[in-house]
Amino acid sequence: MKKTSVLNSLSGRFLILTALFVMLAEILIFVPSVARFREDFLLLKLEKAQIASLALLADDMIDPELESELLENAGVFNVVLRRDEIRQLMLSSPIPAPIYQTFDLRDPTAMTLIRDAMLQLWDNENRIIRVMGEPVRGAGLLIELTTDTKDLRAAMLAYGANILWLSLVISIITAILLFVAVRSFLVVPIKRVVRNMQAYAAEPEDVRNLIEPNAGVTELREAEEALRSMQNQLTGALKQKERLAQLGSAVAKISHDLRNILTTAQLFADRMENSEDPAVKRAAPKLLNSISRAVSLCEKTLAFGKAEEAPPSLSEVALHSLVQDVVENEKLAAGTAHVTFENNVAETMRVRADSEQLYRVLSNLVRNGRQAIAGTGEQGAVTVSADQDEENWVIDVYDTGPGLPPKAREHLFTAFQGGIRKGGTGLGLAISGELVRGHGGHLDLKHSDSNGTCFSIYLPKARHAAIGSFA
Repeated sequence: MKKTSVLNSLSGRFLILTALFVMLAEILIFVPSVARFREDFLLLKLEKAQIASLALLADDMIDPELESELLENAGVFNVVLRRDEIRQLMLSSPIPAPIYQTFDLRDPTAMTLIRDAMLQLWDNENRIIRVMGEPVRGAGLLIELTTDTKDLRAAMLAYGANILWLSLVISIITAILLFVAVRSFLVVPIKRVVRNMQAYAAEPEDVRNLIEPNAGVTELREAEEALRSMQNQLTGALKQKERLAQLGSAVAKISHDLRNILTTAQLFADRMENSEDPAVKRAAPKLLNSISRAVSLCEKTLAFGKAEEAPPSLSEVALHSLVQDVVENEKLAAGTAHVTFENNVAETMRVRADSEQLYRVLSNLVRNGRQAIAGTGEQGAVTVSADQDEENWVIDVYDTGPGLPPKAREHLFTAFQGGIRKGGTGLGLAISGELVRGHGGHLDLKHSDSNGTCFSIYLPKARHAAIGSFA
């Protein structure tokens, strides 16, 4: 079995995607967080500058060295405090460069803070900026200071690095937890299903390889139940095909020996034509036709057992005469049963079909009707009629029997499942349906109820529609 890396597995993909998504979420959080950090950093500078200014107010005669120390501790160049509409320069020192930009922190919008923070991170030059804000505790109307951006940007970069490292740790922990969860709840059950499918594919006849649904996840359990149903159907189909193969082998052997027996019977029937008995003379042709059909059927059965069944040999067939042969043979088989047969096919009707195959189809349908009526013990009739339209010849076989049982309707034309009467195999209808399809047509159940059953044979008139294959 081909080995795959962890990263190509379902759980591995979840691991990678989770780490990426968590990192993306942290990046989306990072932007407003850095903007908030920058605002707090500048507000803290304003607060320190205000404290230094209040120290000056307490003592107007402040030493220049002390003033310089106050500005250095506040990290600013100068401080302006507005009290009672009077703007006063409280602390000052030389500014090394012109003021690059002014930021008002009294009532900024979120987008303004984010924009200024991102521009600050992007700009690696040390700029001189003016910052304005409201004094804390009502110490004045306005306070503004002048400072550089070197310390501000360094602090923002350090804060951003901490956020990114924390995000990386969180994403790794989250991804590992999700990896374990996905592996436990999804990957392990899926691998179990795959192993079961592989074992079943190796030995589909072994019922021990049928999966037992036990997944805790609803969707996986539904998949296991669907797989179990499919395995049951496939196992049944394989067993049926095996039985059909065994049956085909047995039929081929029987047909081989039966053909030899019928060939001998055919020789004796040929001599019966020379008999002086009028009854024998009348019966001999019909007997020869029946034996010839039986020999032909044996030969085709042998060919079918070798998967070499030929397609139908199409020719014009006098349908009335063909139906009459079927009816007369079934009359002999019916014996004393109270079953009558009616041939309502017009004597002039001709269809394009394989006469031998169409005989077998009609014989199966008429025989099924006769047996259904005979099983009731009451009198009934089997009627064959035919009609045509622009596209098809339609042959109806109707009987007044009790109708098809539910199982036969459900598995119609399915060998060993669509038996019409008790003990039947359903092979007759299965064979008939296959032969009609070989003509490019179809065999349908027109209706079936307590008043009787009617099957309809549709044979197409178009020549290209009559191409069938038998394999």
